[in-house]
Amino acid sequence: MHSMTQNDALVVGGVDAHADAHHVAVLDQRGALLSTKSFPTTTPGYRQLLDWLSSHGKIDVVAVESTGSYAAALVRYLREHDITVVEVNQPHAHTRRRVGKSDPIDAEMAARLFLAGKAKAVPKQTDGIVESIRLLRVARNSAVKSRSAALVQVRDLIITAPQELRDQLSCRKTLRGKVTVCARLRPAARKLHSPSPAAKFALRSIAQRIEALDQEIKALDRELEQLVTTAAPRTVQLLGISTGHAGQLLVTAGQNIDRLHGESSFSMLCGASPIPASSGKTTRHRLNYGGDRQANRALHLIAVCRLRYCERTRAYVKRRTAEGKTQREIMRCLKRYIAREVFNSLRADLADAAQPRPAVSTTIMCGNPGFGINRTRA
Repeated sequence: MHSMTQNDALVVGGVDAHADAHHVAVLDQRGALLSTKSFPTTTPGYRQLLDWLSSHGKIDVVAVESTGSYAAALVRYLREHDITVVEVNQPHAHTRRRVGKSDPIDAEMAARLFLAGKAKAVPKQTDGIVESIRLLRVARNSAVKSRSAALVQVRDLIITAPQELRDQLSCRKTLRGKVTVCARLRPAARKLHSPSPAAKFALRSIAQRIEALDQEIKALDRELEQLVTTAAPRTVQLLGISTGHAGQLLVTAGQNIDRLHGESSFSMLCGASPIPASSGKTTRHRLNYGGDRQANRALHLIAVCRLRYCERTRAYVKRRTAEGKTQREIMRCLKRYIAREVFNSLRADLADAAQPRPAVSTTIMCGNPGFGINRTRA
């Protein structure tokens, strides 16, 4: 009888990811632990990790923790080498109480979760335009939070500033108007031991920071608008969906939106799916408090916009109200319908983005309008 060699056997890898090192465990198809080892989070380290896994047999799949953070680079490297990757969560607390907690144990548990059929999620693709949108959104959200904090500081400093400075700033009624005046203050640098010049210096510093953040946010908005319009041209044309909402929903869905089983999975991911809450003679559904809350917020704002400007939405609300539905239940239903519409639109947009662009023949007019030069661009 022909015996299967070690290199012909299928193996499953498990990875416990950290910032500086990844701990890897390799199991055979029967669940026997073959070995564990740690590798640095560098390109040579990823190469050594893949070679080490391959030395134990043919790699069936690699189950990885933290695919969107610590292991993002490793997932990209494995996919470039045609290795199937699944995403796993941390081991259950019961498991940790039974077998303990260590990096090799966590790596082994990740592989065992796949063998048990509990790890099937496909990680998000992080090498396309959606990842670019996510990165710019992170920078924009940080700038918006910093600007909000700076505005609060200006407001508080004005309240506690010397009276003569408060009188000087009273010419502007709004906080943004006061910020404009503060940015043009000229404190005496040699008199900062006095509260009034020191207050002017502090207010001017924070006000100029706010103006710089305003410019930064505008620049990020311009780039995001171009990227989102390119990635999801159909979605941004839907009623109530701005580039900000479309960008958030793109990031939530991921570049490889086909990893989701359907629009019901997308609605669950956005926290817009109905959760049964029936008991006895009462049959009802409640709000879903899980999922991506930022995506849920985007769906909520889209629903609010359509309640104001869409006749069909208002007619739907009137009909459901007559049926005895509460306002919260009606909003839940609206977000569920919007999630279905957005999913189908995003899937079509991302499918078009995945296809290579055909060469387009363009004519550049030179001098006489009757003549041109034909050029082909990708």
